[in-house]
Amino acid sequence: MDKLFLLDAYALIYRSYYAFIKNPRINSKGFNTSAVMGFCNTLHEVLSKEKPTHIGVAFDPHGPTFRNVAYEQYKAQREETPEDIRASVPVIKDILRAFRIPILEAEGFEADDVIGTISIKAADMGIQTFMLTPDKDYGQLVRENVFMFRPRHGGGYETLDTEGIKNKYGIESTSQVIDLLGLMGDSADNIPGCPGVGEKTAVKLISQFGNIENLLAHTDELKGAIKKKVKENAEQIKFSKFLATIKTDVPIEPDMEELKVKEPNEPELRKIFDELEFKSFADRILNKTKNIQKKAEQQPDLFAVFTPESTENSENSRISDIKTTPHDYQLVDSEDDINNLFSLLLTKSILSLDTETTSTDAIEAELVGLSFAVKENQAFYVPVPENREEAQRIVNIFKPIYENEKIVKVGQNIKYDMEVLRNYGVTLAGKMFDTMIAHYLIQPELRHNMDYMAEVYLNYRTIHINELIGPRGRNQKSMRDLPPSQVYEYAAEDADITLRLKNILEPKLKEAGVEELFYEIEMPLVAVLAEMEMNGVRIDTDSLSETSQILTARMKELEQRIYSLAGEEFNIASPKQVGDILFGKMKIMEKPKKTKTGQYVTNEEVLQSLKGKSEIVGDILAHRGLKKLLGTYVDALPKLINPRTGHIHTSFNQTVTATGRLSSSDPNLQNIPVRGEDGKEIRKAFIPEEGCLFFSADYSQIELRVMAHLSGDENMIEAFREGHDIHAATAAKIYNEDIANVNRDQRTKAKRANFGIIYGITVFGLADRLGIDRKEAKQLIDGYFETFPRVHDYMEKAKETARSHGYVETFFRRRRYLPDINSRNATVRGFAERNAINAPIQGSAADIIKVAMINIHRRFKDEGIRSKIILQVHDELNFSVLPEEKEKVERIVMEEMQNAYPLLVPLTADCGWGANWLEAH
Repeated sequence: MDKLFLLDAYALIYRSYYAFIKNPRINSKGFNTSAVMGFCNTLHEVLSKEKPTHIGVAFDPHGPTFRNVAYEQYKAQREETPEDIRASVPVIKDILRAFRIPILEAEGFEADDVIGTISIKAADMGIQTFMLTPDKDYGQLVRENVFMFRPRHGGGYETLDTEGIKNKYGIESTSQVIDLLGLMGDSADNIPGCPGVGEKTAVKLISQFGNIENLLAHTDELKGAIKKKVKENAEQIKFSKFLATIKTDVPIEPDMEELKVKEPNEPELRKIFDELEFKSFADRILNKTKNIQKKAEQQPDLFAVFTPESTENSENSRISDIKTTPHDYQLVDSEDDINNLFSLLLTKSILSLDTETTSTDAIEAELVGLSFAVKENQAFYVPVPENREEAQRIVNIFKPIYENEKIVKVGQNIKYDMEVLRNYGVTLAGKMFDTMIAHYLIQPELRHNMDYMAEVYLNYRTIHINELIGPRGRNQKSMRDLPPSQVYEYAAEDADITLRLKNILEPKLKEAGVEELFYEIEMPLVAVLAEMEMNGVRIDTDSLSETSQILTARMKELEQRIYSLAGEEFNIASPKQVGDILFGKMKIMEKPKKTKTGQYVTNEEVLQSLKGKSEIVGDILAHRGLKKLLGTYVDALPKLINPRTGHIHTSFNQTVTATGRLSSSDPNLQNIPVRGEDGKEIRKAFIPEEGCLFFSADYSQIELRVMAHLSGDENMIEAFREGHDIHAATAAKIYNEDIANVNRDQRTKAKRANFGIIYGITVFGLADRLGIDRKEAKQLIDGYFETFPRVHDYMEKAKETARSHGYVETFFRRRRYLPDINSRNATVRGFAERNAINAPIQGSAADIIKVAMINIHRRFKDEGIRSKIILQVHDELNFSVLPEEKEKVERIVMEEMQNAYPLLVPLTADCGWGANWLEAH
């Protein structure tokens, strides 16, 4: 049977765009590709999984529609279309033309009407028609052969037939969707409906009267307030139904031949995707296998018969690769050649290096080979034997070059190579240039892997690792499994491409004004982080085992209480079963939220809002909290201990966050819970080296101090200089109290305001967070700005700076680009404005602790300190300290932290000592 898919373009484009609003996809040209990428993914999914025989995409036309003519306010309340969406629509239309997919438009009619008309006509021809849209209005069109195909929140789709629509709204006929909308209105389209009538009342009225016309003819049968509302708004209700009715008689005929799925124009698609920098996406979706004979009646599958490897020799691809680029890559495996290479490298001032290893875990990795490049398009690969003594002998030949202070070392994620070489007794020295970090400073929002940068900056497709060792999984090979003859070109290419990228990125650092940040902070920090990662952190497994037993026993107690309150046993870890108990059986809420599949919503936010309704809710939340602690930390951490070192070795990431903060992974030790007794138990398990002390130092309210400095607000500066508790001081000013008389509630509210203002909190957000009404929240925010007027000035100035430059900067000129700052769409613009205020604060705080880390590391080295820095967690540094170095370490750490940057207020750090992290902090 023929299968037609009709896509509501703008609904899907908006959905795609807002899905990425917090982390937009920006290419190197500054174009926001979020909407295009999201739309293409949807299109790809439909074509590859649903395999329609026919497809079309409907767009709203330029200019007014018949609804705007009839009702000037129709959709008038909608904010301006975001500029990035406006710019994306022509690109999406070009992509559809290249896919040879018809663009469906009719002047004076919306996409809904076009889809409605074609759906009905196609259904009458016996064609199954699926309307792909998240818009509930389409429910009125569902009938035999016409289905809604709705995107689900969280991924996937649901297909709704007539029974699905009727069950969803509790109606007898899908046509009654129009009556529901006519009564309850639609705020998205500015359809007024009947004031005071929501979905529940609308369903009740339509169940009783069948439709709006019958309701209005029998208004006298109504009683009380509802009778008055319906009578007074009869004309508005009728008009609302007119606006909500999707036309099915638009002057457009479905050309089924034109709507047939066809082979795409691959050269044109490749050209568009290259321009968008969707190169890997293009490889994924373009079928480059030629001359495949298909049966005439077989549905062409655009996506099933290619692999990324099959695109390499594409006659249509304009991107170069190792086969089309002249190069001199040499396998250097004889004694004489190795010595000759050493002599050559020793004469050079710049060395691009890479290591081939057996693992991505630097602590565990063994060397398989060494790569070197000193000029573009030429590189060398030296295989390293498995035998450790032989391997060490090869490494020792090149050790004087690696440790030569005068040779600049270039690498992509050079920290990894630094740690691998350290395991072979080599301390990488000299000025460093990491292409990954350089690109991060130039374009913080983009990807920074070498494959991506090579495509964007060099128009070059590198050999991908999975082409050598296979895809990830149990059967993936190790580099050790391959002979050097199969590895050397891949390895040499890495060193060469890294050098070529360095030559492009180096001048861009200067253009972006981040040279000093790169050379004075980020590159020196690499060695500090490498040492911290290699040091690792020691864990008291006995302590965690004891905590596990205690928490497990508490979980079991909670389980029994929950079962008792519920009157039956059920799976507390199952959201569905929790929903069925709370809402289906116990009915603790009159109208609970449901997912698109009809399951009750029982997420954290929902349950927190219901804690006062029943004791069982608090118990379920507590159970979930304990389960998460056990699974994520208490039971998981011992399994992550490296058996060789007896330590946990996390990875500190410099190129992940947009603000400049470090992140931690494998495992993430920066998310160890701080608050709550249970979280503290986990910190207790982090211990220093045998015979050492745990020392912790953290900045006191560093972001607020940075705010005071940036704003120059006299009241805030005075509070910090006087050494007052800033939150109590803030409360005293806002509530006009003596600081000694500030109570706990006032201080808490002031604290939330202090931190909330930095993150651009709204009146609604503050009210929700503090559990107060909006009037009090507004008074609190107004009082805050009256107390600290120059903070408000700073916020406005930050937004203005962003508007005029397109970015904001930290003290150290780290940039946060904000392309949406001038958007006419308030939601999009508001998000950029909040970042304009916060990025200089959070980013400057992040840079300050990096400076402190570098200076502490240098002082330890210069003064022969053997104690170790082992952890960085946001504004806190942790050390394992030899008892005899206790006073010296504290002095160095406090001096360097408190003098990392000269602020208008004291940069204060607190510190503590103990047998573990909990005692010290």
